[in-house]
Parts: sequence; structure tokens; C-alpha cells
Amino acid sequence: MADAILTVENLSKQYGEKLLFDNISFGLTEGQKTALVARNGYGKSTLLNIIAGRELQDEGRVTLRSGVRVAYMDQNPMVGREERVRDFVFAGDNRLLRLAAEYEQAVAAMQLRPSPAAAEELQRCTNNMDAAAAWDFENRVEEVLSRLGITDLERRMSSMSGGEQKKVALARTLIDDVDLLILDEPTNHLDIAMIEWLEDFLSKQRLTLLMVTHDRYFLDRVCHDILELDGAALYPYKGNYDYFLEKKAEREAIARAEVDKARSLYRTELEWMRRMPQARGTKARARIDAFYELEAKAHTRFDEQRPELSVKTQRIGGKILELYNIDKSYDGRKLIDDFSYVFKRGEKIGIVGPNGIGKSTLLDIVTGSVKPDKGRVIVGGTIRFGFYTQSGMSAKDDRRVIDIIKDVADVVELDNGKEMTAHQFLSYFGFDDTTQYNFYGNLSGGERRRLYLLTVLMANPNFLILDEPTNDLDLYTLAILERFLASYKGCLLIVSHDRCFMDNLVDHLFVFEGQGHIRDFHSTYSDYRSSQQQAARQATKQQREEKPHYENAHSDRRRASYSEKKEYETLTADIDSLNTEKKTLERRLSDPTASDADALTRDSVRLGEVLVLLDEKEMRWLELDEIINPN
Repeated sequence: MADAILTVENLSKQYGEKLLFDNISFGLTEGQKTALVARNGYGKSTLLNIIAGRELQDEGRVTLRSGVRVAYMDQNPMVGREERVRDFVFAGDNRLLRLAAEYEQAVAAMQLRPSPAAAEELQRCTNNMDAAAAWDFENRVEEVLSRLGITDLERRMSSMSGGEQKKVALARTLIDDVDLLILDEPTNHLDIAMIEWLEDFLSKQRLTLLMVTHDRYFLDRVCHDILELDGAALYPYKGNYDYFLEKKAEREAIARAEVDKARSLYRTELEWMRRMPQARGTKARARIDAFYELEAKAHTRFDEQRPELSVKTQRIGGKILELYNIDKSYDGRKLIDDFSYVFKRGEKIGIVGPNGIGKSTLLDIVTGSVKPDKGRVIVGGTIRFGFYTQSGMSAKDDRRVIDIIKDVADVVELDNGKEMTAHQFLSYFGFDDTTQYNFYGNLSGGERRRLYLLTVLMANPNFLILDEPTNDLDLYTLAILERFLASYKGCLLIVSHDRCFMDNLVDHLFVFEGQGHIRDFHSTYSDYRSSQQQAARQATKQQREEKPHYENAHSDRRRASYSEKKEYETLTADIDSLNTEKKTLERRLSDPTASDADALTRDSVRLGEVLVLLDEKEMRWLELDEIINPN
């Protein structure tokens, strides 16, 4: 691609016996935002590492346009154990980054120990920021740090949890002024408010983005292109995730038909090979060569469609779980305040709220591992909990996967009276024969989390509690888990930041709203978020309507100039025009019949530009609106 910012040509990589990708090629243009999808272990992270220069390919070439700056955040970023947050976030050779770091440090020093020397240093840094016109960059730094909840820049990284370190690594990546941004699971460990902010932030950036994510809403709202790694090959798609699933199914249907045809012909050619004496003629040798190509195609295996699976759960009696007037505080901070609820048979409940607000504490109280300060927890005599925690499982590195599962059960009883062996259950959730006999110590982080999830599911609980089950799962495993949970007959309690996962499964929500208050919202998360946004708009409108008249009559209020009124009119027209163009571009990009790849790429880039322009013009419009229409 002549205008590509990144070009990947004929790339191949093999690990041991596994061929991750073979002779793949693609390019990314300026402003293009692309998601890379594949099953865990199929080479997503390896491909990102190679593009970022952290790993070598076996064959092929990766080329960046001259002068292109790249930032990469991998799934498990390595950080200096004793490094300060400030030093880690502001590391880099970007001049604006250094000026912003000096300014932030001067502000912190002035707040901590005010002195003439500190004031002089702050003034020097301020002058440097003015000279470099670096305040827009400083605003970017402030926004990223505050939105990701990073407030203590003097804290040592060694004192932070893995999730906190991941947020600091994400902040460092987003702050840097780059042309190509590569992100591996950026939404892990972020609460929903942070994820929604990150969606908006990335959508408005004029940069090229390549990312891996399991969050389908995030993928749809940020990316307009999808690259799929499957069977060592790469397949490009234009459009959202649903369009990708549709086109992937069509591609696989065509491939299956070709393989079926090859298998039929293979039987005929195999008989000829068995009868054929040693070939001496050119035609015979050509037919033999063609036979081996046909044999390879005839033995192609596909990931078969998995039937709906419903495990048999323990019988649930009349009494399930009852919470009465539960209170819980930590270090003087109220997490749960006078919460009561009586669980009903078969209901599925989601729990949402910011990190650290008390969601996991409620789960611990339900299972009895934490006692409430006040109130009663009554568990029915037939209830058998299955609890998937964020801390994961512990197992010896020299134990095989199949043996770990068999420790839980040799067979799983299904709801239809049949049984599934441990081997079959592992296969259903994407563990192939090789992985099943692999050692636990050789598994990736995602494979360990998936194995832990299976040990919980196999125990046949009738009350299943899942604390962030989607982290480190690929999109394929996530779809399997959703189908499994949709047919689950017991009670289900889920904490998750995956909005699509919650929308597809839960009947209603426990919403942690702060200061211990838990609201029972009887609909999906998307409906809850819409109601929040509507309430916020109504509150803003009411606040403006109730503003005292005397405030509007101050003689010293500045009146709008003629040029500002003309600018206001122009902006109003421009915003209407851009919104119309935005809807047109989104419609064209999601059109399943669209086939012009170049046109779709241009539309994708233009959509990013339109979003940025809209944001700039709407901000200026609001400023002028306050002057022209003060009431």
C-alpha cells in the first residue's frame, strides 16, 4: 500500500511444532483503527510483539514509514519494581513530555513545600511551557492521569497491584505523542467509566491504532477494521464485530465445501496411488504432486460448531440466599449500607460500579469468607456455591492440565441425563489435545484463567459467582462461556466490566453508587447508562433554568461581539453538517454489501477526522453559547 504507515510483508512465525502465521501481509494507513482477533495461543500477541520490534519473525519484513513514532503496551507490561510512577509515566524522548514532567513535578513541589525557590522553579517551568506552546499536551497529560485514577505520582510501582500497574502502563502509552499505537487488551483492569472514556479518547485521536481486545462494545466503537488470524492465515474484514461474524461464517462455509469436495476426490486419487507403479512419466509425477496437495487439503480440520451445553446442577430448595440489613465498612469508609435482598430461583444478576467501591466485598459476604459489620446472611441448606475470584487458582507447575481437571471430576453430568468426560469438557472450552497434556507451568496467563474457570464450572454448583470472568479470555472462548451461562439453571451473580457480556446475560443489576448505597436496577447495563446520561442532561437543563435572574442581569457581564455571533451561527451550521456526514460515514462502513476496500479505508480515516472536528467545534460552540445565551 503506497500510503501505508505500516506495511507487513510475507511474515511467518513458528513456535515448536505450532505454525502461528504463514506468509501473511497487510498494511495500515494513517488514521486507520484496526482490531486483531484470534483464539488464545494463535499468535495475536506474537504478531504485535514483532511489529513493535520486541520479537523476531522467522521470515518476512515489517516496514514503518520514515519518521513514524510507535508506542506499544503489551498485555502484561514489565515495570521497574522500585521505580516511581512519575519516572515511569514520563519516561521517553519526547520534548513536550519532558516539559510536562518538569511542570508536574514543580507543581507538586510547590503544593508540598511552598517556598521562594519552589515558586521560582514553577515560574521557570511555566515559561518553558508557554515558549513551547505545550499546554495542550499538558491538558492531555492531566486528562489521561485523572481519568485512569492515577493521583499519586510519587508512589513506588512495587507497592501497586498488577491491575494498578497496568493502568500506569496504559497512561504512559496514551500520553506519548505517537503516530502508531499498539495495545494488547487495554480494557483489562479498567472500570466501566474508564473504558467509556478510553473509547471516546481513542476515537478522537488522529493516529493509527492496532489493538487486541475481548470487549465487543469497545471494539465496535473504536475500530472499523478487523484482522483475523486463523489457521496461520490472515483475513481482513471491513465493518463491526457482527459483520465480521457474518463474513467469517460465509468464508468458513465456502472452505468447508471445498474441503468436502477435496475429500471426495482424495478417495479416488488414493486408489490410483495404491495401484500406481513407480512413476517415470512427467504426467504421472505431476499427478503425484497434485495428490499430496489434495491430501493436505482433504485433512483440513475445522473448529466444529459447539452445541448448547447445560450442566446438571444440584437441586435448589425453597430457601436460596437472603441478605438482611447488611452493613460493611473498611478503614472508616462505608462500602455497604443497610442492603437487603432475597434471591430467587434461576435469576441472573450483574454487579457494576467503580473499582474499589465494594463489589468484591459483597461477593465475599455472600460466600461467608467475610463477615458483615451488621445484618444477617441466610444461606439455604441446598445451596452449593461456585466462586471464581480475580486471584485465580494455585496449582503445581509440573501437573498436567487433564489431571488438574480430573481432580475436580472425571465426568460432568449434563442436564439431559448424558455425561461429558473431563477430556470432552476441556475440548468444548478450547483446550486441544496437546494443551490438555501440557504442564500447568507452561500455560499462558489466559490459559490458566480459563482452566481455573473450568474447575469452578465442573463442580456443578447451583449458585455461581463470577468476579471478572472475561479478563484474558479471547472472543471465541467468551462466546462459548456466554452460551454456557445462558442455559445455566442455577443462580448467577456476575461482576464484570464487559458491558456486552452483562447485557447478554443478566436480568437486572446491583449498581454500587457510592457511600454504601446499592441500587437494584431492573434492566441491562446499556439501559442503565442511557438513564444516567438522560438524568445528567435533565439536571444540567434544570440548573440553567433555575439560575437566579439577578445573576443574568449583572452589568459587568460581557456581551457577545458581532464577530462572535457570526461565528456562533457558522459553528451551528458546521456541526449540523458534520453530524450528517458522521451518520453517512457510519452507515457506509457498516454496510455488509460494501466491497470497495480503498473507499472503506478513506471513509474510516475521514470518520476519525470528523469526530475530532465535531469535538473542537462543539467545545467552541458551548463557550459562545454561554456568552450569547446566558439564560
